[in-house]
Amino acid sequence: MGELLFRRRAAKILVVDDNQDGAALLAELLISRGYHAVPVQHAADAENEIRRDPPDLILLDVVMPGKSGYELCRELKEDPATRLIPIVMITGLTDRQDKLRGIEAGADDFLNKPIFPEELFARVKSLLKIKEFTDELETAESVLCTLGLSVEARDPYTEGHCERLARHASDLGRHIGLSDESIVALRRGGYLHDLGKIAVPDEILKKGSNLSPEEWQLIKKHPITGENICKPLKSLRLVLPIIRYHHEHSDGSGYPDGLVKGEIPLLPRILQVVDVYDALRTSRPYKPALSHDETAMTMRAEAGFGLWDEELVDEFFAMLHKHRQVA
Repeated sequence: MGELLFRRRAAKILVVDDNQDGAALLAELLISRGYHAVPVQHAADAENEIRRDPPDLILLDVVMPGKSGYELCRELKEDPATRLIPIVMITGLTDRQDKLRGIEAGADDFLNKPIFPEELFARVKSLLKIKEFTDELETAESVLCTLGLSVEARDPYTEGHCERLARHASDLGRHIGLSDESIVALRRGGYLHDLGKIAVPDEILKKGSNLSPEEWQLIKKHPITGENICKPLKSLRLVLPIIRYHHEHSDGSGYPDGLVKGEIPLLPRILQVVDVYDALRTSRPYKPALSHDETAMTMRAEAGFGLWDEELVDEFFAMLHKHRQVA
């Protein structure tokens, strides 16, 4: 069998400079080092190119007609789809205030004109290495989320469960005013909360009810298993409590740790509420699906008995009513 050689894709660098000659020169320097450089002259052209094929790094001139480099940088860093792309701001300005504006806009680094090639190459190499690590983390998270969906796929009665939980949990987090970081964690938690069930045999997972004591003990271990699978990724630190504690009850009757309301963190309590709603609204071999109104009555009654967070249950149904998101 012939030996196959695989060549890594050249890193794409977008050069944004209204000076056509300056943009072309930078692009030529980068191409000489093996990078795929694309020069554009205006912010609008840059936005179109980023939508068409996102770059690995952006070299961005500060002073441009129309939308400035500061404005474009700020918009890209505020957009979840582009905020992880490193941006190097290029400026002929030396005023300290101008650099502060760049920092406030979210720039990752700066280069002053005139640009010295070796300095350019050093900055580019360093930031691309960071971007590579970031991409690897995102890939690892995607693999784990795919594993979470594979657990769902083992049970035909839970189709779409993870996606619904991810949507409702992040919507509820946004509704009660949580940070963007917490909202992202809730969305990830929707996909990863039952990841530990990957270690539970199909015959037990699909049984649903009438579990033996030994089978029930195995089921109760899945939050710890899921937490251990995700623990090596520091980027999932806010998701770990969701995975471990989403089966805890406010009255202490949950698992795996028997926590009571004041001990259960907020994010797991949020996912717990939307998980219960989805379970009640879904038919299973051992139970019919409840209507939205029946589910609301049941969950409010159970919250009153100490199972769920009463305030979050009220907020959840208020959110569904406000946005008419009855599923």
